[in-house]
Amino acid sequence: MVADISTGLIAIGSGLAIGLSAIAAAMAESTIGAAAVGAMAEKEELFGKGLLLTVIPETLVIFGLVIAILILNLAKVS
Repeated sequence: MVADISTGLIAIGSGLAIGLSAIAAAMAESTIGAAAVGAMAEKEELFGKGLLLTVIPETLVIFGLVIAILILNLAKVS
């Protein structure tokens, strides 16, 4: 089975969609996590808010995964 250049470019595009969104979420989560731990060190009742704010950047990875799946599905149709 011989694959042409468009198959490789589609794979690179979907890989970049999820890879870059994962890197961006990790950068955001590290900053938010450090601030949340600092806030929880002063007030223990902020644990729930800190946990919620730490989870929010993970939606970026979910969006990246959805875009990667859409790219792959659109490639099958074409």
